[in-house]
Amino acid sequence: MLLRTICKNKWSVKSISTKKSSFNEVLTDTFGRKHNYLRVSLTERCNLRCEYCMPLKGAKLSEQSKLLSNNEIVRLVSLFAKQGVDKIRITGGEPTVKKDIIQIVESLRDIRKLKTIAMTTNGLTLTKHLVDLQRAGLNALNVSLDTLQENTYGKITRRDGRLLKRVLAGIDLALQLGFSPVKVNCVLMRGINFDELGDFVEMTRDRKINYRFIEFMPFSMNDWEEKRMVPYKEAIREIMKSYPNFEPCDNEPNSTSKMYRVPGFAGSIGFISSMTDDYCDSCNRLRLMADGNLKACLFQNNEISLRDPLREGASDEELLDIISNAVKDKKRKHAGMENLPRMPNRPMILIGG
Repeated sequence: MLLRTICKNKWSVKSISTKKSSFNEVLTDTFGRKHNYLRVSLTERCNLRCEYCMPLKGAKLSEQSKLLSNNEIVRLVSLFAKQGVDKIRITGGEPTVKKDIIQIVESLRDIRKLKTIAMTTNGLTLTKHLVDLQRAGLNALNVSLDTLQENTYGKITRRDGRLLKRVLAGIDLALQLGFSPVKVNCVLMRGINFDELGDFVEMTRDRKINYRFIEFMPFSMNDWEEKRMVPYKEAIREIMKSYPNFEPCDNEPNSTSKMYRVPGFAGSIGFISSMTDDYCDSCNRLRLMADGNLKACLFQNNEISLRDPLREGASDEELLDIISNAVKDKKRKHAGMENLPRMPNRPMILIGG
């Protein structure tokens, strides 16, 4: 059977084998990395316009008909789960702008092999939706929050800074509901929020929050500059000026985050050093974007469509062969800080956070 796939934005035709594949053949790459974690973008839309994610002039969104339907998402996630994926993370855009997100989570909960159903959100509507999401099956949560100051929140999100109060209320609700820890993601940027490091650390004094600082990364039209990026080692040195007993702690297997804590504090601090000290050797993640393209690496600019063969009637075995090809094409490491800014890639909002 002949099916079309998309790679580097060029159409090609491949002969798809119908031979059944085992977990090792499908989701293990040529460097021995087993991929048990799938990030699934539900939508390209968002109710914020964060400068590192959304280009100033906006991004061209896909037509609704080009996006995966809920049934298509569930079929693909089920297929990945049968091959060994036991953790998924729903992202966007902003996943909570999907009116039927509760039903989507319920459908994913019914996939028995999934142990973790996580979500990354900007937190604006958590007080409205989180109770129902937890009942539906959501059991892990990341909230994106890059500042604790209203003026800076308005600058980063290009929205009303007073919305910050909603996000903070959502984080407190998540803690009350027993999400543990609540992970808070912060893109650290010089001249924007670097001076808030101490305030971020203080958030972990009495709250079981894992505040994670992400090095500013280059994506299409996000005005990345190396001088604005704060290397994680510099952030550690800055924190130790106020907290000299700041110390490393154990990392989870395949963790993207280098974990630290202030002794006696309820929460912890993490550093995601994508740019200055990659964690590619232990990467276990794949990305399914809202338009059905599979991305084996956040920075790898070739993508393979699962939507098109799915809609053309591909069998599970044929889809697995396409997935296997994508996994086997994954490079050992991304191209590095010197080269990434020159490589074409989508804006982050279209990839999925």
